[in-house]
Amino acid sequence: MSASKNKVQLVGYLGADPEIRVTTTGKKVARFNVATNETYQNSQGEKVTETQWHHLVGWGHLADQAEQDLRKGIEVSVEGKIVYRSYLDKDGVKKYVTEVNVFEFTVLEAGAKHEV
Repeated sequence: MSASKNKVQLVGYLGADPEIRVTTTGKKVARFNVATNETYQNSQGEKVTETQWHHLVGWGHLADQAEQDLRKGIEVSVEGKIVYRSYLDKDGVKKYVTEVNVFEFTVLEAGAKHEV
């Protein structure tokens, strides 16, 4: 039996500057969103582009790097793993979250920005 693996790679554009916080335990965390686009031709021959938004989280030194390097509109390559979690909101309603826990990222277009 082969081992399973949870790994995701995304190449896309930041929708906003990262949100940087420090937890109550003193750990720095960066939250940011990346848009990926997929283009195909529909049955009428028309070009269709679908955009997916991915929620990403980087901890510690990755949060420091994100704060320094990432800005809205730049293109990045991101590697990480998919994480599913839940929490209770202020009204006690259970909410579910899917996000990518980032292992590493690379800025692909440092100078150029893309409108998202």
